[in-house]
Amino acid sequence: MPRPKCCRHICGVPDKNYFKPRGIPASLLEEIVLSLDEFEAIRLADYEQLYQEEAASRMNISRQTFGRIIEAAHKKIADVLMNGKALKIEGGEVAFDEAKLCGHGKGRRIKINTQ
Repeated sequence: MPRPKCCRHICGVPDKNYFKPRGIPASLLEEIVLSLDEFEAIRLADYEQLYQEEAASRMNISRQTFGRIIEAAHKKIADVLMNGKALKIEGGEVAFDEAKLCGHGKGRRIKINTQ
């Protein structure tokens, strides 16, 4: 029996969550889903340029788990770019903790469970 999944902490849900190639109707595109924890890993590692150890700590997961998440996210994004697919960002079991992760003072903590 596998170990239960840890709840991953994220900074927030992106307000823009769908990307597709220009000029092709969405109905004709294959859709790849990037989970919220994969999106957060991309944000921390590639945008914030944090080391995996620090990024994993912010997400409340191990460094090894962070490595697996970021690898899966990079593979999905490469598939979208190389093969002209649509990218949808949604889902996963995550906790939104604005104060801890986003560098704000007081924040709110919201647990999101979507699959």
